[in-house]
Amino acid sequence: MFKTLLLTGASRGIGHATVKKFSREGWRVLTCSRQPFDEGCPWSGGAENHIQVDLSDPADTINAVERIRERLDGPLHGLVNNAGVSPKGPDGGRLNTISTDLMDWGKVFHVNFFAPVVLSRGLKDELVQANGSIVNVTSIAGSRVHPFAGAAYATSKAALAALTREMAHDFGPMGVRVNAIAPGEIETSILSEGTDEIVKKLPMQRLGSTEEVANVIYFLCNDASTYVSGTEIEINGGQHV
Repeated sequence: MFKTLLLTGASRGIGHATVKKFSREGWRVLTCSRQPFDEGCPWSGGAENHIQVDLSDPADTINAVERIRERLDGPLHGLVNNAGVSPKGPDGGRLNTISTDLMDWGKVFHVNFFAPVVLSRGLKDELVQANGSIVNVTSIAGSRVHPFAGAAYATSKAALAALTREMAHDFGPMGVRVNAIAPGEIETSILSEGTDEIVKKLPMQRLGSTEEVANVIYFLCNDASTYVSGTEIEINGGQHV
């Protein structure tokens, strides 16, 4: 019997690579995005397995849970909370605690923190039915001031790491595992100018690939990690040491 994954933020980068990885392994993948399904996405069944939802809108996120449940029509083996937003200044620069608009703080936390709460709670029964796995995508910016990631993004990811521990405690007795991954400098289409200077200081002295991140997510969702819960795996080539 096939397994089912629900992933938010599938349209590019880590999310895109994760859908391709799980699809290759025979999983059915449901995707969530505020955009309609892009017919250019290279996986089969994408259009009928896509749920359009604005995760920055609390009401839309809550209302989407029932639509997701109907689309699932059965157990949910993996939930990957990957969607994230990080607003930038007019010149593309970093927004700090003083310069970030208060409305942007709310939007960032709704997408990066509250949406994982809503989806995990709302799909609890389907996750329990499958002895499923939840993976929250945090960031190296959640544990230190980053030269590019803004303050709202960083603090939302720190909160998501703490939420992962709490959820592991609460979901564990029901047979559901909850973990997080914290990517560092990953090669995507939205790298900030100056990333090459960070890379020079990394122990592995290279960017990570989205496929390398997707492989860790897959590990956390399959039977190779059935006794792993409540952890945050750093995927950063040693950047955290």
